[in-house]
Parts: sequence; C-alpha cells; structure tokens
Amino acid sequence: MNLSALARHTLSRGATPAATYALLARLGHQPLTCARAVCHALDIPAAETTLRLADCHDALLADPRPDSETDTGELLEALGVFDIPKPLNPTELAVVDLFLVAIDAIGGIRPGHQHGLTRWFTTGNLTAAYLSLAATQPLPRTGDPARYWTALVAAGELLTTTPNPDTRIKYALAHCRTQAASHT
Repeated sequence: MNLSALARHTLSRGATPAATYALLARLGHQPLTCARAVCHALDIPAAETTLRLADCHDALLADPRPDSETDTGELLEALGVFDIPKPLNPTELAVVDLFLVAIDAIGGIRPGHQHGLTRWFTTGNLTAAYLSLAATQPLPRTGDPARYWTALVAAGELLTTTPNPDTRIKYALAHCRTQAASHT
C-alpha cells in the first residue's frame, strides 16, 4: 500500500490529519513525504501542497526531533497545511475582496489574526471571518474606520443573500452599520 493510500485509509477511519501524519512518520517515513501523503489523501492540489510545505519545511520537517511526530502533525494542522481548500463562488469571492479592503483599512493586523483569516478564506468559512472582523476595531492612528466599516457592511449584505445565512451575521451586520454611520 502506498503512503497516500494508507493516509486516505487512516483518514477514512476517523483519524485527524495530524494523527494521520504522526502515524505515517512513526512508521519511519520521511517527514516531508508523510506531510505530502496526507495532503494528497485530502485532495489538496499538488501545487498548493508544495507551497504550504515550503513555508514550514525548514522549521518542522527538515530535521525533526526524535519522538516529535504527534507535535509536528498538530503544528502542521494548526498552520493550515492540511486545510482543504473550498472553491468559492462569485459572491464568496466578492466577500473575500471586501474583507481584504477591510483588512487594508484596519491599519495593522496581528499575525495570528491574519493567519486565522487566511485559513477561513481557504476553507470557505466566511461567516467566522466576518464575525472576527466585525468584532475588531481599526487602529486609531493608522486605520481608516469609514472605509473599514463600509467594506464590512457591504460584505455582510452579500453574506445575508446566501441561502440560510447564519443569524449571527445579521447581528454583526447591524453592528457594522452602526459603526459605519458613526464614522462617516
């Protein structure tokens, strides 16, 4: 059985991608090969897999510590290496574009917040991204509050047009509208 087939089988039995990586690595396979096999089993495109693994190869996969398979798998998962990309429809792409306008208008964003947003964009979890941005305030000296809140109002309006929108979006949209009105 090749490594990708073993990874697919392990995932089909309910194992997380992190646990699947750890299992393959404990069997003595090279860390990079294990990570690639898990990505392949998750149907992550090869070009995307290469980009993701290049970003973390030196830190996590080039020279792993002994008995670190579980930790490495969990880190790879937390970094989004195993996130399954969701193709976005035109409305969702427009929402992401508006999110990018808002992120630009924030005036500076913490790396962890940016990482989380990027993962949500990749996986198509635009509700989580919207709620996160709606709960964030633009920076007082470097941000552009009017542009920030206007972009979030437009994004929220698009999100409410999707079938069965999450009710939290409506409350967040009302908050964004109030903020936009107070900054124009």
